Formats: sequence, structure tokens, C-alpha cells
Amino acid sequence: MDPVVDETLVHLAPFLAPRASLAERMAAGKALREKVPRKQQGIWPAERRTTDPLAFLISQNAVRNQALVPVRMGRMLASPFAFLRGSAGIMAGDLASSPRTDTIVVACGDMHVSNFGLFGTAERNLVFAINDFDEVYHATWEWDVKRLATSAAVAARHLGGDAAHAREAAEATTRSYVRHIRRYSGMGYLQVWYDRIDEATILGLVPANLRKAAAGIFSKARARGHLRTLERLTEEIDGSKRLIEQRPILIRETHSTDGAPIMETLDQMLGSYIASLSEERRILLSRYRIVDVVRKIVGVGSVGTSCWVIMLTGQDQSDPLFLQVKEALPSVLASHFKGVGQIENQGHRIVLGQRMIQGSPDIFLGWGPTKGSSGRNFYVRQLADMKGGIDLIEGNRTGLDRLIKYCGLCGYALALAHAKSGQAAIITGYAGTSDALPDAIGQFAMAYAAQNEQDYELLENAVKTGRVPAVLGQ
Repeated sequence: MDPVVDETLVHLAPFLAPRASLAERMAAGKALREKVPRKQQGIWPAERRTTDPLAFLISQNAVRNQALVPVRMGRMLASPFAFLRGSAGIMAGDLASSPRTDTIVVACGDMHVSNFGLFGTAERNLVFAINDFDEVYHATWEWDVKRLATSAAVAARHLGGDAAHAREAAEATTRSYVRHIRRYSGMGYLQVWYDRIDEATILGLVPANLRKAAAGIFSKARARGHLRTLERLTEEIDGSKRLIEQRPILIRETHSTDGAPIMETLDQMLGSYIASLSEERRILLSRYRIVDVVRKIVGVGSVGTSCWVIMLTGQDQSDPLFLQVKEALPSVLASHFKGVGQIENQGHRIVLGQRMIQGSPDIFLGWGPTKGSSGRNFYVRQLADMKGGIDLIEGNRTGLDRLIKYCGLCGYALALAHAKSGQAAIITGYAGTSDALPDAIGQFAMAYAAQNEQDYELLENAVKTGRVPAVLGQ
């Protein structure tokens, strides 16, 4: 018998409130099929599109470093897959015109197959999970699944596959998501929270002929630590290690984008960042000292936002720590899910989202605001800490078989992220056990992949006619 909730017990009341059973939550998910039939998840209503892709990109560019806008556009022009990576906001606007279940999770917001990778946990084990949280927000689960499945289809074409390969990749992604979200729906909440996709799990999933390649990726990830970064990104000047300037990727500057001296800006940033860390991690970080700072161009969609790499040393120069300070802008999902889990500081939003759904976040992950006229939000993480992933080389048809398996792994990781932050049983009740949802989302992915191609061509033409500036190959 459920305890009677005493409303005067402010802190205990949430823990005493009745909970829906697993069967009731599954039934609630199944009932959602009346509101949004699963077949409707396959529809891309292009005729109802309200987003002008070029106008949207130009509006995003207006709030970025103008000197870097041509680099961002050039990176998006590298391929339709690169364009998709940089167009999360465009796709969010398009998804807003589609029916949605409104079963809320902490959504990544920029889900694609290149936004996953290997990470070192605090216990120094390797795990596989989502690796980009700039757009994380409370949103409906199927938006992440649709974007991930679309990226799988676009990636298959990027590797030289045909329509059949693209459809297979999209459906494999969704089928894996559905299978694993069902498994998580029957597990205890702590079981889900502690679950990891570790090395043994991955090697157990891949076929025998791919295990050697997978083991090679693990070995490379283990080698990608701060000492490797020290070798790769620094040079010795007058007996001291300094970051190598590699224009236009790494640039040494004396002032930030708003004109303030860089050390003054960093002093403000680090003051508020340190306050976001737990006490023991503040003590650990205090043992390091800053020796160098450079500005860094990152990613595709993030190009033009402020990003800095800070080099610190501990015991001596052979004990380095590299931190990345990155500007945090509002999520592209925010305007579509107003008032849901809203957090004022964008860096805090990103850090909380990562802690909720990644499972093994960086020990130095934190956030803060800058003071003064700029009022920018930011977050901080380690630049290199046992990280690794796969390379999607354009035209590499030999990678198609690996891609299908990899897409399944991405669907698995997304299911774990959603199960940690939302109601897996409701999603499972909606998805069911048939291929109805994978078939529908596979259909959507193919239609939206074609739309992505058209949008890519629009950008190509805009660059050719001079409407949009672009610098290629950087």
C-alpha cells in the first residue's frame, strides 16, 4: 500500500508520491500511437517547411567571429555529410513541423554518427558514448533518433554506398536503439545509471573479422592522453614547452574577441569555473599552473564561437594538463521546447546534460559566465583524455560493412543516454517489438537525406554567386 503523502514534508513528498508501474508506463507509451501513429514518423513534410536553410545559417553567422565565418562555411561545403554536421538548427526547425510524441528526455540535439567516441573514465577504463553536448536540451526522444538515422544514411552515401546501403544503415541504427531501450526499460534505475558500453561489450558485439580493427582503435585511444598532446601540440622555446601556433586552427592572441586582454578574460572565466567543481577537484586543479594559451577553431557547426586551449603543468613539464574553454550558445532545441528544463547559464546546461547522459564525464568538466559587457557563457573540459573514434573517409566503400555495425553501436549508446534521463518504458511501449518504427524512421532518413543534399547544393550555389563567403580546406 502506498504511503499517504504529507504535503508539509517538502523534501520527502517527491519520494513518497505513488509511481506508475512498468506495465502502466508501457501502456502509456502504446497509447501514444493513437496520438502519433508510428507510420507518421516516416513522413518528411517538405511542403510544410518553414525554415530557409541559407537564411538560418546567415543568422547563426551573425553572432560569430566574422573572420571565421568563411571557414565555417568552407567546412560545411566539404561534403553533404559535413553539411549535415553543421546544420543541427536547420533540422530542428524542420522536425518542428512533424508530429511528435513529446516523451521528454535529455536529448543530445545534434545527434550524428561522428558525435560518438571512446573516453577514459576516472577509473581509466575505456567506454563508448556520445561526445558532443553543445545542443543538449530537454526534448522529445524521436528527434535524436531521426537525426542519428539520417546521419547514418548520409554517411553510407558519403562512403560510396547506394540507396540500399543508406536505408540499411538508418534502419540498423533505429533497430538497435529500439532493442536496447527495451532492455533498459526492464532494468532498475541504478542498473541503468551504472551501465557502460565498455571494451569487452564492444568486442562482444562486433564480428570476428572486425575485432582486430576494433582493438586497434582502443590502442590508439589509450595513447591519446596529455603526454601525447604534449608531443603533438608543443615545442620547446628557451627551455620551456609552449603550444605551437598552427594557423588558422591554433592561434596565439593577446586579446579575446571582445577586445579584453586574454589573461584578464581567462582570469574571470577560471574564477567562476573553479566554483562549479567539487572541492576535491578544485584542490587537484590548484596544483597546476598556466604556461600558455591559444585560440582554437573546433568542429563544423561550432566554428566562429570562442574556444581556447590552456596548457598547464604540474610537477614539471612532463606532467601536463590541457583544458579547452569553449563558448556555450543557446541550444538549437530551446525555441522548440520552451520552459522545459530551462537553465539560464548555457555552460551549466551543457555540463548538466553531459553528466546526465554520458555516464563517465571528464573529472574537470565545469562551467561559468564571464563578467563585463560580453556576458558570455562557457564550459571547460580536458582537451585530450584517452579519446578515440572512427574516420569516415569519403568514397571508402570498404568501410560500409563496418559502418552498419558502428551505426548499431551508436543506436545502443543513444538508447542508454535516453534511458538515463527519461522514461525508457514509455518509449518502449510506443516503439513496440515489430519493425514498424525502424521502417518508418528509415523512410524518414532517406527523405531527409535527399533534403540535406538539396540544402548542400543551395549553399554551394550561394558561395559561387558570392552571397555566402567560404574558405575551403581549413
